[in-house]
Amino acid sequence: MDSLSHRPLRLSVLDQSPIRQGATARQALQETLQLAQLCDRLGYHRFWVSEHHNTAFLAGSSPEVLIAHLAGHTQHIRVGSGGVMLPHYSALKVAENFRLLEALFPGRIDLGMGRAPGADRLTAHVLNPANTFRDEDFAEQLMDLRAYLRDEQVPDTVHMKVQAHPQTDTAPELWLLSSSGQSGLFAAHLGMGFSFAQFINPHGGPAMMQLYRERFQPSAELAVPTANVALFVLCADTDEKARQLQASLDLQLLRIGRADRTGFPTYEEARRYDYSVEELGQLQHNRQRYVCGTPEQVKKQLENLARSYGVDEVVATTITADFADRLRSYELLAEVFAVPAHH
Repeated sequence: MDSLSHRPLRLSVLDQSPIRQGATARQALQETLQLAQLCDRLGYHRFWVSEHHNTAFLAGSSPEVLIAHLAGHTQHIRVGSGGVMLPHYSALKVAENFRLLEALFPGRIDLGMGRAPGADRLTAHVLNPANTFRDEDFAEQLMDLRAYLRDEQVPDTVHMKVQAHPQTDTAPELWLLSSSGQSGLFAAHLGMGFSFAQFINPHGGPAMMQLYRERFQPSAELAVPTANVALFVLCADTDEKARQLQASLDLQLLRIGRADRTGFPTYEEARRYDYSVEELGQLQHNRQRYVCGTPEQVKKQLENLARSYGVDEVVATTITADFADRLRSYELLAEVFAVPAHH
């Protein structure tokens, strides 16, 4: 990590297009656009959007469609998927989608991929009845996808006859997303970027990141290991405001853990909630999935986290009951890290 210690921390965004209580999916998507434009001006490095299905409180079901809209309304920031859930789709179609995006927005597109369902198992089956979620099938898809993006002519395979179009002179950055670590090994073997989702799993991330670096094999796309860590971030002007944002997120994470589809709670809801002893234990576990506080507090926590992972990029995902609080959190974060803004 010593070699990274002198580098400024890169800040990036993962946005899930949350639908606030009383708001519509259309409003949620408009808020995602507003946030992307703000982060573009503030100098954030990349803006990823997630893929969820059969989830009433998140509007982002098709990242490739949303990426096109966001990239068309921003100028500098990289835009990508965090991520496309590859087992739902054909590798050829994913390659075509992202080649088209790269042709439209050269040098600004990221293709982040995962193998989680992004939904319940029934929905995953409806999306693709052939879904197996087996390691070997996912690995084969990844190799097929890479071959399509490279225009590889692989003897005795479909790649001798089928190519992904449109042809472009640049390619999207390839990232694998993981909350378990297995995809980190795939990323190392295939020479792709690796993003660990601490906002899903707060345990074992630094060790998995170290394994990724040790096993990394350089590829045509990536000469050295490239990685980041993603987590919930709540940054507020005051301690009191930070505590209010934390209370709402605590309750929301508890609800998600028990498959409660209720919308994101307000502070008043959270303040009135009576936690059981078991729920208080879960709350303490969940608090390892985020950082929260005033700008200087958050900066210190994120720098320590990046150091423990040995990375120089943190991907922040922020959900609040009030959209203004979400915007403010990203403003404060960019300010405290002195990110060079675009004007």
